[in-house]
Amino acid sequence: MYSTKRNIVIALMVAMFLGAVEGTVVTTAIPTIVKDLQGFEIISLVFSVYLLTSAISTPIYGKLSDLYGRKNILSIGIIVFLVGSFLCGLSQTMNMLIGFRAIQGLGAGAIFTVTYTIVGDVFTLEERPKVQGLIGTVWGIASLAGPFLGGILIDMLSWHWIFFINIPFGILSVVLIQRNLKETIKKKKHNIDFAGIITLSIAMIIFLNIFLSTENASFNHNIFIAISVMITIILLIVFYKIERKAKEPIIPFDIFTKTSTIVNLISFLASAILIGSNVYLPIYLQNILGFNAKVSGLALAPMSVAWLIASVILGKCIVKYGAKAVILISNVILLISTILLPTLDINSSLILVLVYVFIMGFGFGGAFTTLTIIVQESVEYNKRGAATATNSLLRTLGQTIGVSVFGSMFNLYIIKYFVQLDIKGVDPSNLYNSSAYNAAVTSEQIKLSLNSSLHVLFIIFIIISILSLILSIVMPKIVEKDKKEHSENMLTGSQDII
Repeated sequence: MYSTKRNIVIALMVAMFLGAVEGTVVTTAIPTIVKDLQGFEIISLVFSVYLLTSAISTPIYGKLSDLYGRKNILSIGIIVFLVGSFLCGLSQTMNMLIGFRAIQGLGAGAIFTVTYTIVGDVFTLEERPKVQGLIGTVWGIASLAGPFLGGILIDMLSWHWIFFINIPFGILSVVLIQRNLKETIKKKKHNIDFAGIITLSIAMIIFLNIFLSTENASFNHNIFIAISVMITIILLIVFYKIERKAKEPIIPFDIFTKTSTIVNLISFLASAILIGSNVYLPIYLQNILGFNAKVSGLALAPMSVAWLIASVILGKCIVKYGAKAVILISNVILLISTILLPTLDINSSLILVLVYVFIMGFGFGGAFTTLTIIVQESVEYNKRGAATATNSLLRTLGQTIGVSVFGSMFNLYIIKYFVQLDIKGVDPSNLYNSSAYNAAVTSEQIKLSLNSSLHVLFIIFIIISILSLILSIVMPKIVEKDKKEHSENMLTGSQDII
């Protein structure tokens, strides 16, 4: 049994690595790809379309895994991802690449969701924190290995191979899952909620497009945002009514208890801080402290190490002290780490940054691991996929909305900094060329403007952390009875297919 579980962990880690590394490896290769395929003006779509399709497919895969079993749905998702990867490698134009990246994203939606659902099915409450910590650490490994792997493949072969390299690893993951994951499935006919799937997908596309749009703020853009929000609200109301009448809703609304709702909100807020730190700490290291990209990438490694340590240590505390206590501890640690961030300045040492990143990683590791477990504990076995998928969707929304809002605030306060110095006309997107046409803009002022703007973001991180802590305080304590019922469901391992 031990070897079977070990093989399942390997399969899930390989699958998660495929989805996680794709973002970083493509980032490294994109200058070469654009040079070869042209289309610099649509470069952002290579990333945004992947994020969009993975987000909208997340709840779909979650529900399908409840109906048809985790093993087959995850395998299908990985195969879709591999097909998308293969087609991306064959792309001859930028538009082809963007279209095939959308297919990749559709497969990634299963990887990001069903893997965590399988952990909840196969492993005991004592084992899950460690396993989820290992899977979470994969993201850190991917962020470090992605640029390195991408550089080697481009130098030795071509950019096409950053996509082709996924295929053998994806096949390995599918084989391990099919051989080692045992499911007892009672086959019955299904009533697929197509109306709900279509309505929710359109709503998510319209809503996420607000944050993925690269257009600058203007009157027309504000109208676009207002209309998009209105349409999204209308579609969500329609979706709610559809789900209430559906025999097998894609998102059963009875999964939204007070506990799970608060957990999803905490996940949303913590994900915003996570993406903010992953995006802007490297900017601090490179553009303010002057380190190269390699050092700034390695500087985030302590976060992954602390993430795994926290998953193991705090995971043991779940059984002894309860999940709420662990969430509180994790949020306190996360708040402490964000309070420390504003102490960084233009002369701070790299060691200090590493310490802060480690503390932050400890908070993230304890929080995300426990939040996933709480979501899975709060529902029955046959709704665990939908519940986990909903939590994953909220995390994606937190990252998407967070990085958009942070980016706007960052640019706004760069402009404000120079306006206070009576220097106008500075473009944050072309900051380092500003000194070429404006002698008043020096490299030192650019560094100070970045530092000033980053500190505004750090304050926002603190505010978000406080909100997250407050939510963890008001979160109801998990009833022991629910844990027992969940354990019994987990041991039976059966699924009813209607």
